[in-house]
Amino acid sequence: MIAFVPKKRLRHGHLMTIYAWARPRRFDDLPVPEERLFQVTEDTRVLAHCYWKPDRSRHPLLLALHGLEGSSSAHYMRGLAAKGLRAGFNVVLLNQRNCGGTEHLGPGLYHSGLTHDADHVIRELARTDGIDRVVVAGYSLGGNLALKLAGEYGEAPPPQLRGVCAVSPVMDLGRCVDALERRQNFPYQWNFVRALRARMRRKDRCHPGRFDLSPLSSIWTVRTFDDRYTAPYFGFAGATDYYHRASALRVVDRITVPALVITAADDPFVPPEPFRDPAVTGNPNITVLITEHGGHCAFVAEASGTTDGYWAEDRIIEFACGIVRPTAEHRQQRAVGQNAS
Repeated sequence: MIAFVPKKRLRHGHLMTIYAWARPRRFDDLPVPEERLFQVTEDTRVLAHCYWKPDRSRHPLLLALHGLEGSSSAHYMRGLAAKGLRAGFNVVLLNQRNCGGTEHLGPGLYHSGLTHDADHVIRELARTDGIDRVVVAGYSLGGNLALKLAGEYGEAPPPQLRGVCAVSPVMDLGRCVDALERRQNFPYQWNFVRALRARMRRKDRCHPGRFDLSPLSSIWTVRTFDDRYTAPYFGFAGATDYYHRASALRVVDRITVPALVITAADDPFVPPEPFRDPAVTGNPNITVLITEHGGHCAFVAEASGTTDGYWAEDRIIEFACGIVRPTAEHRQQRAVGQNAS
């Protein structure tokens, strides 16, 4: 596996994180996706943007999960779509409930351990589209979901699930929220809180009176938001109970499919210590890459003739291809391309 060498002048977690977040990316080769709604509960649907190969049942699927207050339009989601398609995968970019402008699709909220929707999508695509090989890849909150999903399946994952990948996963939610509350992380904290506040106001426009918005203007931290809204809505005793029960670290020892975890020692608010926990290191199915640099969900290297420099995306595709071999058709196309170059 190719080692990560950060882009020049980005050997700092904050700089790398902000650079990757703010830098525009273009995906001119991405086709217009199919918009698909999945009825995940009786009163709630979620939106996915789907990129299909011809004769989709012959190709494996990469199911991508975004981070807190992200969406299918996040640059890393579209980056995975572009690279996954080139590697011979169908790609489905799944929006969490209320994300990507979907507050109208259901009356409730989502949380960092809500694996139900990803499980529903895997099973529905197997039943209706003949998809029999799936790799799940998630960033940040989505990384926690990917690992928790595999851990919850334990010894009995659906036969379609072949592996999971997690980039900068908030695998120990309590410790990550503690780190987020450090003074130097105020910009990240405020960015999340501002997005959470705005989402609740949009939610109220779609479902008037569903939630009491009177405390909203006094909420300044993610923990306070979770104490006031997320935890009580889902029946947790409070934010602390929610963080414990929603964290993948509780169940990673049960993962029985291949799992790749990528994180950086200089991530501003995902500490590296949980990735050295015996529950992780003692599971032979989990491969952990802790790079010295990389920031949060960034991992930007120098671009070259063979890569755009988004190293974690490249490692996800490499890992997925190693588990789910490309079709004979794709191998032939790739060979032709290599011979031409």
